[in-house]
Amino acid sequence: TCQCIRVPVLNGHTAAVFVKFKKKPTKEQLIEALKNYSGVPQELKLPSAPEHFIQYLEEDDRPQVSLDVNFEHGMGISVGRLREDTVYDWKFVGLSHNTVRGAAGGAVLCAELLKAQGYITKK
Repeated sequence: TCQCIRVPVLNGHTAAVFVKFKKKPTKEQLIEALKNYSGVPQELKLPSAPEHFIQYLEEDDRPQVSLDVNFEHGMGISVGRLREDTVYDWKFVGLSHNTVRGAAGGAVLCAELLKAQGYITKK
């Protein structure tokens, strides 16, 4: 199946995501897992890490680049439009900031993680 999203980029990356699980979760379980997700950057409280990595938006027309691209100062991910799929289990739309989360912010966050894990040290 497919989903067409026609929006201007405006520094956002929008993805139509289709997922299949070994054991299909309910919609509520999937939303809770997205909302409660916390990774190593959050656990280590890295300076560039968003406090909340993923936000789930209930509105039928979200996420939208113009409204959601700067979630958590551009370092967070917005997810919405979660629907059952006829081929996979679920489909949804994800949005991230192209430069803040992507190129620039992603590189800074990687460097912070390498430093925190001892891969980068003073000489």
